[in-house]
Amino acid sequence: MNTTFARMMSGAVAVVTLAGTASASSEPVVDSALPTYKVAQGVAGEVKFVGSDSMLTLSTHWAEEFTKLYPSVGKSVEGKGSSTAPTALIEGTATFGPMSRPMKSEETDKFEKKFGYKPTGLRVAIDCLAIFVNKDAPIAEISIEQAKAIFSVDGKDMTWGDLGVTNADWASKPLALYGRNSSSGTYGYFKEHVLGKKDFKPTVKEQPGSSGVINAIATDKFAIGYSAIGYRTADVKALKVKKTAKDAAFAPSAENAYSGEYPVARFLMVYINKKPGEALPPVQVEMVKMMFSRQGQEGVLKDKLIPVTADIAREDLKAAGVTPSF
Repeated sequence: MNTTFARMMSGAVAVVTLAGTASASSEPVVDSALPTYKVAQGVAGEVKFVGSDSMLTLSTHWAEEFTKLYPSVGKSVEGKGSSTAPTALIEGTATFGPMSRPMKSEETDKFEKKFGYKPTGLRVAIDCLAIFVNKDAPIAEISIEQAKAIFSVDGKDMTWGDLGVTNADWASKPLALYGRNSSSGTYGYFKEHVLGKKDFKPTVKEQPGSSGVINAIATDKFAIGYSAIGYRTADVKALKVKKTAKDAAFAPSAENAYSGEYPVARFLMVYINKKPGEALPPVQVEMVKMMFSRQGQEGVLKDKLIPVTADIAREDLKAAGVTPSF
């Protein structure tokens, strides 16, 4: 089980709800307890998203849907990597900081030094970080131990034969490694949770965006790389992942993410500057309410991500100082 992910769940009730949501199908669905978003009065200003590339499509969708409801509200969306979000929040160039990983202690410390309180993190979606190969690769699963050896400096340079491939056309061929650049939350999450905080091999070809990783693997027959599952195409294959060689392997599906059995599931976050004891501006309140509404979580589905439950939405609305209506 992905214990780190499980610890971020909101308790036993939420875990049961998550499992129940996915029990009828491995495909994710929006929790029926989430409300339909209703337009409010007196909303003006701007919504500014700066942060995760993995969440760029989702952030853009939310901003565009929100400004359709509030045509006088301005919008801007920038996705150059999760590490850009804390700085943008501190400098006031963003009102929302999407991140595909939790903020690091040094990032929250800088924020707290500026404002006297910590940023508020909202769990807005669930993602499976996947290990991809070309669709023709003769391999179906991989262990965390193998992935660490493949991508980290702790492991030797490997061939497909080192992964158990016996096909004569493949066995002697070296693995072509692809991944994200260091400004990416996906890079940081993979380094911490798969590589055990070890450095990446210098031979990993770093890509500035998630789609770049997928495109490279699609065109490089002997490639292997990591990216968010939402970027999967028909030209690549997401491997089942197991913790050790002795464990069962699980596909990066909604059902396995909800249960905690897929070992590289993660929450996608949006950070905000919420001063304790003070309400957010109405434009930010309504944006938060929309993200956790039925429409907002349908946007999560459209981006091939996994929606959060009503239990998580209630908790994080309260954290943002917004009273849940459900």
